[in-house]
Amino acid sequence: MSNPFRRPAAESPVGSQRQTGSLQALYHCGRLSQYLLWLACGAGVVGLLGSRALIALSPVVGVGAVLLNPNLRAGLRHYARNGAARRAALLYALLLVSALYTTDWAEWRHEIYRWLPWLAVPLAFTAAVPLSARQRLAVGSLFVLGTALVGIGTLGQYLLNPAAANEAFRVSQNLPSSMGVSHIPFSVMLVLAGFGGLYLRREPLAGPGLRGALATAGGVGIVIVHVLAYRTGLLVFYGALAAEALRLLFRRRLRLGLALLLLMAGAATVAYQTLEPVRRRVGVTLYDVDQFQQGRDINQYSLSRRLAAWETAALLARQHPWLGVGLADAKAAMMGQYNWRDYGVRPQNRVMIHNQYLHFLVGSGVLGLGLWLLLLSRPLLQPAPRRNPYIRSFLLVMAAAMLVDSLLQVQIGYNLFVFGYGFLVVAAERHQQFSQSLPPRPA
Repeated sequence: MSNPFRRPAAESPVGSQRQTGSLQALYHCGRLSQYLLWLACGAGVVGLLGSRALIALSPVVGVGAVLLNPNLRAGLRHYARNGAARRAALLYALLLVSALYTTDWAEWRHEIYRWLPWLAVPLAFTAAVPLSARQRLAVGSLFVLGTALVGIGTLGQYLLNPAAANEAFRVSQNLPSSMGVSHIPFSVMLVLAGFGGLYLRREPLAGPGLRGALATAGGVGIVIVHVLAYRTGLLVFYGALAAEALRLLFRRRLRLGLALLLLMAGAATVAYQTLEPVRRRVGVTLYDVDQFQQGRDINQYSLSRRLAAWETAALLARQHPWLGVGLADAKAAMMGQYNWRDYGVRPQNRVMIHNQYLHFLVGSGVLGLGLWLLLLSRPLLQPAPRRNPYIRSFLLVMAAAMLVDSLLQVQIGYNLFVFGYGFLVVAAERHQQFSQSLPPRPA
C-alpha cells in the first residue's frame, strides 16, 4: 500500500492547474470539495484535543465535502469498492440488526445516531476529492504538535503541586488533560503523537524546521506519558514497541529486533528507577490486583473493579454466546448481573466492562466480536498496509488500549478511533486503488 502522504499528482483535484475566481470554478476543479475535507480534518483534530462541538461538526463537514465533489458518482464507486469502508459499514449494520432483539429502545436510538461516523467518516475519505500530500502532512503535524502542547500544559499542572499529584497516583487517580480530556484517551493520543512525530519527520515534504518540531513533539509526548505515569499510555507504548520488535525478529532482522527489546527494557528500568510516579503506579497496580485476588473490599480500587467487571461480562457472554444481549442493552445487562453477584461493590462504584473485545462479545456475541476483529486485523494481514508504519502503529496502539478500556463507548475515544481509521486505513486503501488504476509509466 503506497504512502498516502506521497500522493501522485494525477490524484490532485480535477483542475490541478492554477484556477482562481468564483466558487463555481472551485467546485468544478474539485478544490472546494478538497478544501472542505481539509477543514473537516482540522476540525476533527482540534476537537479531539478539547472541543466536543468541533468533533460533532467534523463528520458533517466531511459529508459536505462529498456532496461538493464534481465527480460524485466516481467517488461513490470508490466508497463501494473500499474494503476498509465496507467493514466499518458492517459494524453499523450490526447495530441495526440488533433492533430485532434489543429491549432498551431509547439507548438503541441514541446509539444509531452516535454511530453514524462509522458511515460518514469512511465516506468522506473515499468519495470526496482526496487531500494532497501537503494537506495530509499539515493534518498529521497539527495532531502531533497540538497533542504535545496540550501535554505540556498538563505537565505544568502536575509540576505546580507534584506532591499532591503523586498522592493522587497512590489511590489510582489520574490527571486529565489541561483541556479536560479524560486521561485514558489522552494518554493514547500522546503515544500516537510520539509515533506520528517519528514517522512524519521522515516525509520529504517536511522542511528542516518542521522535522525538528515533530521529533521534539513526539519525544515530549512519550516523556509526558512516563512522568504522569498514565497506566494505559505506558501499556500501549511498550506493547506497540514489543509488537514491532517481534515483527523485526520474524523478518529475521535480528539485530534491530533485539536492539529494540533492549531499548525497551532499558527505558522501562530507567523510568522505574528515576520517576516516583512510575514507582507509585506499579506498586498501586500490584496492590490493586491483590485486593481482588484476596476477596477484600475493592470499592476504592479501579483495577480490581475492572477485574470484577470482566468476570461479570464473561458470564454474560457464556449465557448469550452468538448474538449477545444487544449492543444497546449491554449496560443494563451488566447492572442486572451485578445484582446476582456484586463482589462487594456498592451500586455507585460498579463499572462497565472496560475491554472493547469483551464489550463486543457481550453486546453482539461471537458475530460482533468477529466483525470487530476483522476490522482491526485485516489491514495487518495484508502485506502492503502492514508495511505502512502509520497504519501499523495506529492499529497496534489502539488494539492494545482496547484491552483495558472500551474506548468506543467513550465519545472522545470513539472519535479518535474512527477519525484515525478513516484518515489512515480507509484513505490509504483509496489511494492504493487509484494508483493501481493508473496506466503504467513508460520505460
